[in-house]
Amino acid sequence: MKPLKYFVSNLFLLGLAFVLLVGCQPAATPTPAPTATTAPTATSAPTPTSEPTSTPRPLVEGSEMKNLQLVWSDEFDGPAGTLPDPNKWGYDLGGNGWGNKEWEFYTMNAENASLDGSGMLVIQALQVPEAAVGDLTCWNGDCKYTSARLLTKGRYEFTYGRVEARMQIPYGQGIWPAFWMLGSDIMKSGWPNSGEIDIMENIGKEPKMVHGTVHGPGYSGGSGIGKGISQSEPFSADFHVFAIEWEPEVIRWYMDGQQYFELTPKSLPAGKKWVFDHPFFLIMNLAVGGQWPGYPDDSTVFPQKLTVDYVRVYQSVAP
Repeated sequence: MKPLKYFVSNLFLLGLAFVLLVGCQPAATPTPAPTATTAPTATSAPTPTSEPTSTPRPLVEGSEMKNLQLVWSDEFDGPAGTLPDPNKWGYDLGGNGWGNKEWEFYTMNAENASLDGSGMLVIQALQVPEAAVGDLTCWNGDCKYTSARLLTKGRYEFTYGRVEARMQIPYGQGIWPAFWMLGSDIMKSGWPNSGEIDIMENIGKEPKMVHGTVHGPGYSGGSGIGKGISQSEPFSADFHVFAIEWEPEVIRWYMDGQQYFELTPKSLPAGKKWVFDHPFFLIMNLAVGGQWPGYPDDSTVFPQKLTVDYVRVYQSVAP
């Protein structure tokens, strides 16, 4: 028979082993609390934590378009000196006067159109250095200016929507920035039968006014139908948003959310055809000279820059 102290001693050792065994077990991992993405139960009402990506763009005051959603855009993000996205933009090239007796030669060189590294596209009109005059030929002789004319023809063409660009336009006698659209059937129908929608044009000698205009068969060139909007300071002093809202048989023009012009088939001269209910493509350019703006003089400073923050197209979708 074992002594009592033997049993006490063994009992103490067993207890110590039990304590050590339990103490060495890993702590149980607690069940995490549900995150905001956990599906709610049938009895709970979910609280949205962010705007859904398909949230319609807030409509501008007075807009009649509903359920607008972004369908195409260029935000011009990229390193400084990068050319515009070739999947979105092509170029018109040359110095043929472009129907307006302009003086610039359009190139696809980075010095005339490239990203600035801060989310902007800069279209730049440059004076050709004296030593290089004669290298390029324009309709009127040696080209003295270069610039760029970008377009989405063959890359993005569409019918109807809200089209807008945030831009800071240049200034000066003979300087002519434009943001506009041409009918995609221009190669077949010709101009102006294909239609032209000018979202924004400015001529440098009118620094406080921009124009919205259409051209079509029987109302083109100097007979185009449009309206201007003015403000107290030059448009070149800051960025502004220029837009149209284009629907079947109606086009409305906006500047910084303010509607200033509306066109319908009834606005056309009697018997003239409405040619704006088919696909169009976008154009941005910076012209130098022309019959409408006139030509640079001693007061005109170069370079001149059309700086574009973004171009966006929204369309109405079913709710």
